[in-house]
Amino acid sequence: MFAIATLWIPFTITAALGQVARNAMQRQLTGPLGIWGATNIRFLFGFPFSIVFFAVVLAVSGDHLPVPTVSFWPWLLLGALNQIVGTGMMLLAMNDRSFVVTTAYLKTEAIQTAIFGFVFLGDHLTLLKVIAILIATAGVVVAALRPGAAKGFADLKPTLLGLAAAASFALSAVGFRGAVIVVPGVSFVTAASYTLVLGLFVQTLVLTVYLLVRAPDVLKKILGLWRPSMLAGFMGAFASQFWFLAFALTAAANVRTLALVEVLFAQGVAYYSFKQQPSARELSGIVLIVIGVALLVAA
Repeated sequence: MFAIATLWIPFTITAALGQVARNAMQRQLTGPLGIWGATNIRFLFGFPFSIVFFAVVLAVSGDHLPVPTVSFWPWLLLGALNQIVGTGMMLLAMNDRSFVVTTAYLKTEAIQTAIFGFVFLGDHLTLLKVIAILIATAGVVVAALRPGAAKGFADLKPTLLGLAAAASFALSAVGFRGAVIVVPGVSFVTAASYTLVLGLFVQTLVLTVYLLVRAPDVLKKILGLWRPSMLAGFMGAFASQFWFLAFALTAAANVRTLALVEVLFAQGVAYYSFKQQPSARELSGIVLIVIGVALLVAA
């Protein structure tokens, strides 16, 4: 039982790795597809993979097809719709600022998730966990304050976009955790996979209808770029599968705080893909992130 309860740690780290890869792929597709076209990729091309994941889980687990309760749908919609808004704002902010700086704004999500999780789900956080969240989040901010990036923090528009995106992702995390934990009569793996399928279905439907009405040419471009879109969609579904598994086992704030290790992965992407050199201040921030994450895991 103890081993199962701690599986959220490797689940979260795996999800963070997948998310960094997906974010980098989406960023490269924002130019030809626009903000909402690139946003739709993770849902439209991720949805088929989520069905495959769910089918495999059902076959292996032997669980029956879940029947969601009435309370499942409000949680699912809270998670699905806020993730759409958060992804769009994230990509919009990334158009103007560095990959690492935008990631830093987004990682205020950990604090906001703790607040929303307490308000909406009653998730309890010990004093040590609160301290861990604050230290790790401070590390993210310090890591982003490097030469050439300070101006980005003084620019009100990307700051507001990043913070608003973080709030949307925080509400999304709480919503999806709320949905997963009310799926009745099945294992946590089946509940997580089932929630992922329905969440991606809702997101695909909403954004595809929006693009059909407002920008039908973007859908044609998406189909024309199906190869890189397919890979981004797979990585999105892969990351989400592990996020949901982690949400099924622990409070969303714990998951999103440990997910701050994503900043370390983003540093690698920024260095190798975007040629952004790390600074001593960034390294200091990374030390704080590591300390905060270590405290969280110890707690």
